Amino acid sequence: MRIFISSVQKEFAAERRALADYLSGDPLLRRFFDTFRFESDVSASDRRPDAIYLDEVRNCDLYLGLFGDDYGWENKDGLSPTHLELNEATRLGKTRLIFVKGAADDAKHPKMRALIRDAGDHLVRRRFNSSEELVAAVYASLVRILEERELIRLGPFDATFCRNAALDDLDQEKITRFLGLARRGRNFPLPEDTPPHEVLTHLNLLDKGRPTHAAILLFGKQPQRFLITSEVKCAHFHGYEVAKPIPSYQVYKGTVFDLVDQAKDFVLSKIDLWVGTREHSTQVPTKYEIPQEVVAEAIVNAVVHRDYTSNASVQVMLFKDRLEIWNPGSLPPTLTLEKLRGPHASVPHNPLLAEPMYLTKYIERMGTGIRDMIHRCSKAGLPEPEIRLDGGSFVLTVHRPATGSATPSGPGQDRGGQLESRLESRLESALAAKVMLAIRPQPLGKAAIAPILGHKSVSGELHKQIKRMVNGGLIEPTIPEKPSSRLQKYRLTARGQALLAELEKPGGNA
Repeated sequence: MRIFISSVQKEFAAERRALADYLSGDPLLRRFFDTFRFESDVSASDRRPDAIYLDEVRNCDLYLGLFGDDYGWENKDGLSPTHLELNEATRLGKTRLIFVKGAADDAKHPKMRALIRDAGDHLVRRRFNSSEELVAAVYASLVRILEERELIRLGPFDATFCRNAALDDLDQEKITRFLGLARRGRNFPLPEDTPPHEVLTHLNLLDKGRPTHAAILLFGKQPQRFLITSEVKCAHFHGYEVAKPIPSYQVYKGTVFDLVDQAKDFVLSKIDLWVGTREHSTQVPTKYEIPQEVVAEAIVNAVVHRDYTSNASVQVMLFKDRLEIWNPGSLPPTLTLEKLRGPHASVPHNPLLAEPMYLTKYIERMGTGIRDMIHRCSKAGLPEPEIRLDGGSFVLTVHRPATGSATPSGPGQDRGGQLESRLESRLESALAAKVMLAIRPQPLGKAAIAPILGHKSVSGELHKQIKRMVNGGLIEPTIPEKPSSRLQKYRLTARGQALLAELEKPGGNA
């Protein structure tokens, strides 16, 4: 935007130069503004000066007037160039900023006093006494203009509107599903039949009726259409360092709820899972080599607290000896890496994004995440997770057991080999037996089941086998009303659980 600086040139030579130098040198303002000064920007020509400067007023976006003691040279109508410039800017409806030098006007030229009064009837004037005060006042005014025109933001990123997004880009079914989870999880006050617009308003997810970045990330039909790098990249390496070829690599897209669930399933499908027997309990004991609560907490922290203005994405990398999670961003000024390990206040980077995640019990919003992970890792016999800042990213490292196994010591141990053999004999399908054991600890989608079976991707045979098992009543979909949903997972039915319980008993393979 072009700024026309208007004043009596001789009286304000120093101020005009200081303003132009500052605006051209400031890292923020020089991205948006250019200045016109008659004394430096006009070369010798045969055009009359008044014609040149009035043309520049017409071509400018902002008029900046400096009014002092002198009125300046007057034309045949008794008007100075400054007066003519203001009149032209007013006639054209230009944005006008007026700065008056000095606290009192007694010593000013009578016509200048009249001009100040006339300008004051239509504009807000600012007073200054020095070039430094003038620069500060102009800076504040220009920043306010940028904010009003929505060219910069001063509030949290997630609270600002998502450019080019409309309410139609939000999925009403996702909002309704959130309502049910929030009511059951945290006694959310709105009833489940609340219209989506009221839900968004209640959660402060609208900016002048437009969806905010948080709204798109939480409930968008295609969040990555507007926030490309909000995806999560997951990779599994058999060794200790990043190296090609990558045995397993997935890029997950969707809402923040989808991203957390998919990335968590990816990790849990790659690490060892111990499955016990009912010898000492009616419940089948299971244990991941890394506590699944630690995996979930690490991933949800990365997704919720990342810097969404960054061009980087969250990266989840599983190595032979560790799990590393990288998310773009840094710590708020009030926190340090050391403070994260002790009691500290919750300071969410994206407060409007964090609130719905809290209401659905994805986070606790108490600043206990790192301490909980440390406690759970210690209880599982693992070293404390490591945290560090690296090249503009927050990096969390969770170590895997030295043996790579989650098998605990004690009686009744069985990694499921005998049970799998019995189940395969009963079902006459090794694949069906593996699927049932894979989803026994928790529901899983086909994409998460496939790597557990040693498959690189979901095969046609896996599709067929799952369909047969659903038809046979051994497993069931978690979203039966949407059979083809990408969020679909499968769990054991009562009949499937009963079959496993029967086969676990002595002689259960008879």
